[in-house]
Amino acid sequence: MREKIKVELKNLTKTFITNKNDQVKAVDNVNLTVEPGEFVCLLGPSGCGKTTTLRMLAGFEIPTEGEILIGGKNVANLTPDKRDTAMVFQNYALFPHLNVYDNISYGLKLQKLPKSEIRDRVDKILELMKMKDFAHRVPSEMSGGQQQRVSLARALIMESGVLLFDEPLSNLDAKLRLHMRDEIRKIQKQVGISTIYVTHDQEEAMGLSDKIVIMKDGMIQQMGSPREIYQKPVNEFVAQFIGRANILDGTIAEEKEGTVILDVHGVRYETEKTTGHIEGDKVKFMIRPESFIIGGKDFKAEVTKSVFMGSHHEYEVSLFGKTFEISENNPMRKITADTGEQLFFSMDPNSIHILEK
Repeated sequence: MREKIKVELKNLTKTFITNKNDQVKAVDNVNLTVEPGEFVCLLGPSGCGKTTTLRMLAGFEIPTEGEILIGGKNVANLTPDKRDTAMVFQNYALFPHLNVYDNISYGLKLQKLPKSEIRDRVDKILELMKMKDFAHRVPSEMSGGQQQRVSLARALIMESGVLLFDEPLSNLDAKLRLHMRDEIRKIQKQVGISTIYVTHDQEEAMGLSDKIVIMKDGMIQQMGSPREIYQKPVNEFVAQFIGRANILDGTIAEEKEGTVILDVHGVRYETEKTTGHIEGDKVKFMIRPESFIIGGKDFKAEVTKSVFMGSHHEYEVSLFGKTFEISENNPMRKITADTGEQLFFSMDPNSIHILEK
């Protein structure tokens, strides 16, 4: 197994010129480090700059400013074939007239490697991908998931230091997408290759990543582990983009060592302190739907929607002129409320997160 590679983006910027001669910054001063063997997801809505960042990494776009360091070498102005990267595309990009064996071995043949070495490497990758029985099939004889696996095998066989994914699962149905997500993560861990993966699917990013990078308007909003991003978003955009979030108003009533007393419409909760706030500040805080305590006595609200989902019960309630989303797990053990009824609840203080100033 080859040495794992570190990737660094330094002040990376890409400016496009429109037909009207206006300048549009698709990527704006991005700084990011991918540690050797790390799996990093670039996540954000359409137009946030994640795909342009990936294309600059691959060499399909040249940065306007900044550096791309792969293994310590600045490759920002090199062509794709001169970089230590391999790419897995959204549309698989397989040669329709070549069988699986020839699709996978194509890059090795271009390198003019000995036939025996090509055969050995293709056999190994087919074994890894559990595709030995598919070696002589052409793409039209395979399912979408099988074709995506061939696309991944073709990238891995080049033994590049960095693997790039451009929304590779978006063309698959939900069940197959989940299966392939698990396969990609398992194989990436086996191979130990540094990986950058672009997606707009939050669950996909949560299930795959060591680190998630949230982007908006060409800039990084937050980066961290899936747990950090979900539990401690830095702003309202991140909170709303990852999972579901209730954004509410409160007041810092008192400061303590590492914690604050948060006043929420007369009810006080001691919760973790975040940066930039002092006593008396009006703040916004986030609480996830699953972090309410149904049956608690702090609040009473009218249920405007009540839906039984089997594994959990979804509520919408109206209070303080806002609509809250509340989710009750394992509703078989709980008293449920129908639309129009009153619901009593409290908030879990350990799950309240005050957004940074």
